This record gives sequence, C-alpha cells and structure tokens, in this order.
Amino acid sequence: MKDSFLVTGGARLQGAVKVSGAKNSVLKLMAAALLAEGTTTLRNCPEILDVPLMKKVLEGLGCEVVIDGSTVYITTPGLPCSDADFEAVRQFRASVCVLGPLTARCGRAVVALPGGDAIGSRPLDMHQSGLEKMGATTKIRHGAVVAEVADRLHGARIALDFPSVGATENILTAAVLADGQTILDNAAREPEIIDLCEMLMSMGAQIHGVGTSTITIDGVGKLHPTEHEVIGDRIVAGTWAYAAAMTRGDITVAGIAPSHLHLALEKLKVAGAEVETYNHGFRVRMDRRPSAVDYQTLPFPGFPTDLQPMAIGIAAIADGTSVITENVFESRFRFVDEMLRLGADASVDGHHVVIRGIEQLSSTAVWSSDIRAGAGLVLAALVADGQTEVHDVYHIDRGYPNFVENLQSLGAQVERVHH
Repeated sequence: MKDSFLVTGGARLQGAVKVSGAKNSVLKLMAAALLAEGTTTLRNCPEILDVPLMKKVLEGLGCEVVIDGSTVYITTPGLPCSDADFEAVRQFRASVCVLGPLTARCGRAVVALPGGDAIGSRPLDMHQSGLEKMGATTKIRHGAVVAEVADRLHGARIALDFPSVGATENILTAAVLADGQTILDNAAREPEIIDLCEMLMSMGAQIHGVGTSTITIDGVGKLHPTEHEVIGDRIVAGTWAYAAAMTRGDITVAGIAPSHLHLALEKLKVAGAEVETYNHGFRVRMDRRPSAVDYQTLPFPGFPTDLQPMAIGIAAIADGTSVITENVFESRFRFVDEMLRLGADASVDGHHVVIRGIEQLSSTAVWSSDIRAGAGLVLAALVADGQTEVHDVYHIDRGYPNFVENLQSLGAQVERVHH
C-alpha cells in the first residue's frame, strides 16, 4: 500500500514546531553501539521509518534492540556477527555505517552495497581506501563490500579526496579501536560528525580536533556502552524555515542549534525574511514575496545539499531569477522534473539549474524521488493553486516524523490518503 499526501495550497503557516533528533545522526550512533559490549541508550531519537530499519540491521548482527518512543536501547553481544543482512541493508544508504565498527570489532565485515535515495552514485572508494590504509583488505563481492583484517587494524595517516560524511564516519569508528594513532585529513565537519565523536568519546575513545578538518584518533583497546542524546535535526528545522518564508508565514522552531543552519538562515534574510535566533531555536517571518537568491550546495559549513529542494522551491516563486548549483550529488536535479509539473520556470544545465520565479505554482500530481525531494514537493504544493497529490511519500516518512500532523498544527490543509 502506497500512501500519498493531498495538499491544498494557499495557507499561511504560523505557529511553533519542535524538531526531534537528527536522522543523519541517529543511524550512525546506532551503528556505533556495535563498538562496545553491553547496553547503549540513545535519547531524542526521531520516530522515522529508518530507525526500525537500522534496528533490523543490528538485530541481524546479534544485537537486541528496543525502541521505546524516542529512546532506543541497543544491547551488543561480546562478538557481533560480521555479515550484515542483505535485505535490510540494501533498503537505505546509512546502513553502510556498520562497516567501520564491524571491521574494528570482528576483524571482518560483509555489508551489502546500500540502496536508499535516488540522488546519484555514492561509491565506497574512500571508505575502502581508509580501511586499507589501516591494514584491512577490501573488495566488492556478490553485491557486498567485504573487509578483512589479519590481526588488528593499525593507525594511519589518511587524506580524503572529498570531505565525505560517510567515509569520515566509517574511518572514525574503525580507528577508535585500532592500534596506534590515526590522523584523518580533509574530514567532514558536519554537526552529525561532532555528535558521533562526542558519543564515541563518552564510550572511552580518544579523539582530538573534533569539528575541524583534521581529526586525530588514538586507538584504545576497548570501549564501554554509554548514554547519549541525539542532536536536533537541522534539515527538518531548515525545511520549516523555508516553509515559513515560502508561505509568507511565521514559524518558531525549537530543538536545534541555529549555528547548524547559519548559511541557510542567512539566505532567507537576503530573500527578505526576518530571522531571530535563540539558544535552542529560531523564528522565521516573511510578509512579502521572496526575492531571488543564488545557492550552491557544499559540505558543511556550506549550504546543505539536503536543503537544495527547498532552495529550488523558494526560487520558483521568488521575484527574479535564481541560479542553484549542486556540487555534492549529481542526480539531485531529478526533483526539477516534478517542479516543472507544478509550473515552475526552470532549466537544468549540467550541475546548475536556472529558475525564473513566478507568482504562483499550479497544482497537479507529483512523485517523490527521495526524502528531501518529497518534503520540497509538499512545500511547493503549499504555494500552488488548488490541490496537489504528492505520491511515494514513504520517502518523506523515512526522514520527517509526524510531518502531516506538524503541517496541520501550523495551519496547512494537508491529509494522508491510503491507496
């Protein structure tokens, strides 16, 4: 059964919403629980589809996992199984983050090449190269990446070609139990990387340079379970920020450090929004048509690729012409095809899209291709005339807890339809 959302445009969103833990953090933290025998507790976990999917992956590795609302308890055995379940892993990209912990703990890991969002190829070259520098042998066999270590991983100097979040995470979680020191250059600096480092350090890991592009890890012989609170989801928070600006609304968002969204909020100011920031949240108000703004996606602290559909959405109704450049995922502009259905005046040229803003989009049926594209289509539907049906919303459910309920609480006319 595939659900869809029926969205009636024209509402001005206003009110308050609280974001829960970050999807891009919780799944990696769940995988990191593999590094220590015993029960690790994660709090402020988002109630999204990907958490039970990761639960299934971990259970296949011998863990006991209990999800109790926003708290997840993971009990890891003395020696986890090293082969990740093919059916569970291939459903979503984040499952590859068990590669580093399994290689470090078991000396062997077999992880199916992951699936998930259709936003372009995301090869594991840097993941494999990093593990190989630490003494592992890796290969792709029967649709899975296989890593093996003769004895123990050892420290190494590793430089990433690109500050890949996934490669940084897998190298980090392998290096914490390796013999000696690992220095990781050109590491990703995303808030979710910092969150992972803080959890690892609370488990007894020795990590220096957290939040910088050079991370130094002194391996230890053993880690212990911990309790950790997941950071707020900056992409969900950013989605609400852009929803406020697009609908000429007024939304206060709590549960997020505004510094994690600094550039995204600055872009809204340039577009004409009023933005106030607080210790654990922000408020976005807009009372006129947005002005056109150019965007280019880059690794943190640049503009997040995960908010690129929202940038396209606001550009589609802005006063003027915007150029949006995608530097992270080559297929993310599949979203533009659906925006054209809604009447957007957009043209793609390589990794750029030129958008000439129009006063209002027109309603029709559209299809989500990934989590963020789905959310972006719902925001676009909010500023279209009439009723838009957004299909394949299981993508949205993978990243946005209680999305329909939150939209309704802010005044949107939206309902979930079961087919």
